[in-house]
Amino acid sequence: MDPIAIAVDDLRELYLREMALVHQTWERTGDGTAAIRRRSAIVDRILIEMWRRAFAGNPGYNVSLLALGGYGRKDLFPFSDIDVLFAYADDKTEELAKEPVRAIIQGMWDIGLRASPSARTLKEAGRFDPDNLEFLLATLDRRFLAGQFPLYQQLHQTVFPGLVLSEWNQITQKLGEIARSRHAKFGNTIFHLEPNVKDCPGGLRDYHLAGWFALLFHLKETREWPRQRGGVFQSARGDAEAAFDFLAAARCFLHFRHGRDNNVLDWQSQDEAAAQSIGLETRGTADPAYWMRTYYRHARVIYRRAVLLMENLPAPVSFYKQFRKRKSAIAGTDFILDQGRIDIHPGTQFSEAASILRVFAQMAVHGYMLSQTAEDAITDSLPALAIQIPEGPYLWNALREVLLGPHAAHALRTMHALGVLEMLLPEFHGIDALVIRDSYHRYTVDEHTFLTIDNVHGLRRPAHDYEQRLAQLLPEIDRLDLLMLSLLLHDTGKGRRTGEHTVQSVELADSFLARLDFDNEERETVLKLIRMHLEMSNALRRDIFDAENVRAFSEKIGSPMLLKMLTLMTYADIKAVNPEALTPWKAENLWQLYMATANFLDRSVDESRYHAAIDPTLLNRLRSMVSPGEYAALGQFLEGLPQRYLQTRLPEHIRNHFQLSLHLDNDPDPHPVQLDLRPNRQLFDLTVIARDRTRLFADVAGALAGWGMNIVKAGAFSNDAGVIVDSFLFTDTFHTLELNPSEKDRFLLYVHDVVAQKVKVEQMLGARRRQHRAQGVKVEVPTRIEFDSESSSQSTILQVVAQDGPGLLRQIALTLSAHHCNIEAALIDTEGGTAIDVIYLTREGIKLSEETQRTLAQELTAALDAARAPATP
Repeated sequence: MDPIAIAVDDLRELYLREMALVHQTWERTGDGTAAIRRRSAIVDRILIEMWRRAFAGNPGYNVSLLALGGYGRKDLFPFSDIDVLFAYADDKTEELAKEPVRAIIQGMWDIGLRASPSARTLKEAGRFDPDNLEFLLATLDRRFLAGQFPLYQQLHQTVFPGLVLSEWNQITQKLGEIARSRHAKFGNTIFHLEPNVKDCPGGLRDYHLAGWFALLFHLKETREWPRQRGGVFQSARGDAEAAFDFLAAARCFLHFRHGRDNNVLDWQSQDEAAAQSIGLETRGTADPAYWMRTYYRHARVIYRRAVLLMENLPAPVSFYKQFRKRKSAIAGTDFILDQGRIDIHPGTQFSEAASILRVFAQMAVHGYMLSQTAEDAITDSLPALAIQIPEGPYLWNALREVLLGPHAAHALRTMHALGVLEMLLPEFHGIDALVIRDSYHRYTVDEHTFLTIDNVHGLRRPAHDYEQRLAQLLPEIDRLDLLMLSLLLHDTGKGRRTGEHTVQSVELADSFLARLDFDNEERETVLKLIRMHLEMSNALRRDIFDAENVRAFSEKIGSPMLLKMLTLMTYADIKAVNPEALTPWKAENLWQLYMATANFLDRSVDESRYHAAIDPTLLNRLRSMVSPGEYAALGQFLEGLPQRYLQTRLPEHIRNHFQLSLHLDNDPDPHPVQLDLRPNRQLFDLTVIARDRTRLFADVAGALAGWGMNIVKAGAFSNDAGVIVDSFLFTDTFHTLELNPSEKDRFLLYVHDVVAQKVKVEQMLGARRRQHRAQGVKVEVPTRIEFDSESSSQSTILQVVAQDGPGLLRQIALTLSAHHCNIEAALIDTEGGTAIDVIYLTREGIKLSEETQRTLAQELTAALDAARAPATP
């Protein structure tokens, strides 16, 4: 057949004109669902006309044009691909129609439509390709557009249903595998700082996944295709449809904003979407945190329904399941257990909460899931149950069973999603899907709460060394139920948005405990845990080997049992902030703080500095590791070293540092220096041994930053002889030393030359700063400077909260050096883009005066603000 060309200039103008109107209407109304429906209608009109023109000379060819996928559903987003199927009666017809079809596809691209065409004969359409499930899923959402309607009817009524029914098990299992793999790619959570509204769990793909499963189950049950596809997946309360409308509006916004098929809600997009109230019923400007809260609520609805439908999939027969009863009644309830899923008898209505609470306890103990029917029945019964809400010991006993179950978080999430938790605990409503909008807190406050409970129960299956240590505390806690209740309530005060949230949480918890009829001892335990749940995290930002800090912290805690509970609470709380929040280093420090505090509570406190005359134990132990001629020098090296240095290093390391210090006197360099670099778990530990001089600490910090190293802790130690032993723990951000072992020598040579004042650090550090500025920051962090001369008996504590960036510690150290301040120790922490540096300072051996503190506060603020300012062109 001769090549066919069809004129499409008028159709291109029509498409551009109509899409401009779609965009204008969208900007005026914000109705995403209407926009995608209208674009689908526009493309229908254009393709039907193109078909008429292409097949004008051969209208009798037995060929059909079908809309598939999102286009078939009439969910055609502004820059989505156009999925179409050219269906042929046989191979001969396919050959005859080749040129008209080619002309249509070319015309689509000429118009500006991103064509995604497929072609199948009737025979090919009836074959199942397990490696191309996407095509089969696209055919589930099909519509007739043009061509021979009888051919389409044959596909619709016979070929496709027959294919799906014959391969039903394989199709559904494969679909479940793909969905689980996609969920795993996103961490099996809806909570992401910058979610993809299409592919993330709870996104549009999950909405369609639920629709596909509903359609597949309907087809298997009735043996026929539903007359109206939407009817097989509709939620009783309309929450799934409302969620779709919101996500449709969000995706339209992203497409129009980027001018392409971009579905990621990045930080700036969230700000703009909130400013325009995208997807919200009211127009105007919304707070970004509120807008994201709405997003998470809708995503939660869709994700739950998709997961529930996946759980309905028939599982492969296992040895265990051969002996499991298919159905069994749950005693004292109207529920039945059916192969690990909890269902109800048809027509069951609930008039009291006892059976429902008993079922949630079963879920917490065994990890059972509710069926969709059971969930809907529970939700529908809430108005009747709310008339007489259980209180007192009965409510506490029921809630206690849930909290102590190994799957407590799963049961609580279900109670929360169905409205049961808020019915029993109205104080929890304020944190429903509440967003803490920064780059550190990944989860909403309610999900964070459930994760804390999950983290404590997870210690029964420790995966890391630090978890094994912390797990030792579990059997020593007499009232684990009170700890779990404290975790459930510890952040409820964040819902009030005013005042210190720990104070607000205590007030809300107190009202709930009153309804539980707690005695004074139980009540005080829970309230004290909630009131103090940040104390241990804050203590980790101080020197945990400073006896004064340990003493002050111990006095706040008061009892060994409360310390154990608070340690597990802190572990669970930090770990639940984001997947990377609890590093092995933080976990180790948490355990060290626990041990130091436990020792203090047992009246075992060490001296702050080492003096052999007071305690010769360490000197005697190390003497066996050195030669007799080095005994006297060893004593001089140890004399006056801080206990925190000696307690955090093995005797072998101390001996090595001592022997390195011996080389200082024999080094002809005017600024002799010795370096010791060794791996420390996922970190590197660099020790710098030198004679004291100004700016030494700042120079080492700058050298590390120049190489892209991220300092997580630093210590500045000295002995009575004026030998400096500075310690820097850092992460190798770009894995330079790990991937290129030969770079270690060059790295150490550079640090050596910087400390020996042979090279200047600013050139390399400046390049690193420019690179950091070019990347930009997501959240601006205002600089805060605080001094504390009370918590330490020897030093003034400086806390700097500022925007993190290369060379921040160096800038701080330079400013301190200019005022002749001596850094006794430095603790470096980073949460998202926020640096929290705590530095112990003295000046001429004593604490800083108030005048010095005021001057330093002004100069540090100015220096740090200037350092993060954009570079002048």
